[in-house]
Amino acid sequence: MKPDFEFERAAMAQGYTRIAGVDEVGRGPLAGPVTAAAVILDPAHIPEGLNDSKKLTKKARERLYDEIMEVAEVSIAHATVEEIDGINILRASHLAMMRALEGLKTPADYVLVDGNMLPRDLVLPAQTIIKGDSRSQSISAASIMAKICRDCVMLSLAQQHPGYGWETNMGYGSKRHIEALQELGVTPHHRRSFKPIYKML
Repeated sequence: MKPDFEFERAAMAQGYTRIAGVDEVGRGPLAGPVTAAAVILDPAHIPEGLNDSKKLTKKARERLYDEIMEVAEVSIAHATVEEIDGINILRASHLAMMRALEGLKTPADYVLVDGNMLPRDLVLPAQTIIKGDSRSQSISAASIMAKICRDCVMLSLAQQHPGYGWETNMGYGSKRHIEALQELGVTPHHRRSFKPIYKML
């Protein structure tokens, strides 16, 4: 299944003109922020090869990141580890989505959200799309932008806190990451509300 522009076209047929795809990355990791992107594609200039960021090679993601930046409207936002621990990961991922939408230079008038749940503060007309990053090109583009940006954050944090393997595991609970937690302890960037970290405190 390759994503297409049919959800966007259906919204356009209802009179909407600025349709934003929204996706987040980083719900599962033990460390780092959750990151969301909102992308409004130009129907006349859709980059070739859009897909769920997890199905693309690093090289393909990086090429598409540059192409999307050139032809689309993009906004990227985060929710911090403190916010994740304070309000839970689902609410924090929705907070990041809302921030991404609010960061668009010109507001969207319709939103396509990956998953099965709309952020509770979203007042714009919107629809959820399960596996949206494999079905809607706007959501695919958002998944790529969010993934690249969160990876950059984790690479930077890996330099500040060497040993946890964040440059490769991006904060997920890999074997190396768990071993490093036992040897080096918990950093300020670890999610204290997540069970493996909570148990170590």
